[in-house]
Amino acid sequence: MAKNADFVNFAQSIANIALKNNVKSLEELLAARLDGVTVADKINDQVARIGEKIQLARFERIDAEGVAAYIHGAYRMGVLVGLSKNTPAVLEAGKDIAMQIAAMNPVAVDPDSVPADVVSREKAIVTEQIKNDPKMAGKADEMIDKIAVGKLNAFFKENTLTAQAFVKDNTKTVGDYLKSVDASAKVTQFKRVQLG
Repeated sequence: MAKNADFVNFAQSIANIALKNNVKSLEELLAARLDGVTVADKINDQVARIGEKIQLARFERIDAEGVAAYIHGAYRMGVLVGLSKNTPAVLEAGKDIAMQIAAMNPVAVDPDSVPADVVSREKAIVTEQIKNDPKMAGKADEMIDKIAVGKLNAFFKENTLTAQAFVKDNTKTVGDYLKSVDASAKVTQFKRVQLG
C-alpha cells in the first residue's frame, strides 16, 4: 500500500496540513481541514474508496531550532532529528544522523537521557548475569557493582546516539561527527517510527 503513488500523495497532503497548521497532537490533526472536510473524514473516504482499513494511529512532532528528516525503505520507516542549530551544514549532518538512527535504533540521545526504568532494567540484567557467572562466586558486592557499572557504560556506548560509533566513519562517535561539523551543535531529540 505505501508504494502506491496515490496513497503516498494522500499521506503527504496530511503531512502538509500538519505543517501548515502547526498541529501539535493526533487529535488536532484528525480535526484539521483538508479540501473542506476533516482529515478524519478524508481517511474514511480513502477507506471506502480502496476497501482497506487505514488509520492515522500515530503523530510525532519535534520542536527544535533545526529538524532533519529521513525516510527509509519505501516509506516503511521515518526518522526526525531535532538539532540545536538550523544551518545548512548542521541540517545536512542531521540527515546522516537520521540514517544512523534508522540503522542503529538508539534508545536515547545520550546516557543522561536514557529513561530511568531502562537504566534500572539494564542494571538488574547485568548484575544478575555477573552474579550467575561461576567466576564471580564469592566476590564482594562492591566488585560486582563496579563490573555492573562497566557493563552499563558499554550498554550506553552501544545504545545511545551520541556515544555510538558513527556508521559512515566508525573512527568517531556520532557526537564527535556532529562536533566536527559545528562544535556547538547538538542533537536535542529524535523520533523513529517504523511500520510493522
